[in-house]
Amino acid sequence: MSKWVSVCKSGELGKGEMLDFDYEDKKILVANLDGKVYASDRMCTHADADLSTGILTEEGVTCPLHLSTFNLKNGVPENLPAEVPLKIYNVKIEQNEIYIEVN
Repeated sequence: MSKWVSVCKSGELGKGEMLDFDYEDKKILVANLDGKVYASDRMCTHADADLSTGILTEEGVTCPLHLSTFNLKNGVPENLPAEVPLKIYNVKIEQNEIYIEVN
């Protein structure tokens, strides 16, 4: 069963910013990519590096360890060495609050 969980106020996550969010056993990355908020698993699927310490680009988030870039819209890695997509979470903004849907 899924539920919507509050992450932060929308004003706390500016354009080009990322934050790490933990919920139960999930490590989640929340990013504002050019005014649109995305959420995905936070750990790189290649080497378990924390993507919140990576680089946010127009294409997505780049892993700080081996430089694979993940598309934040669909989780798919854009280049090697990562090959496995990230899990993507639904995001909604209501009353200036960012929520993600978790299972």
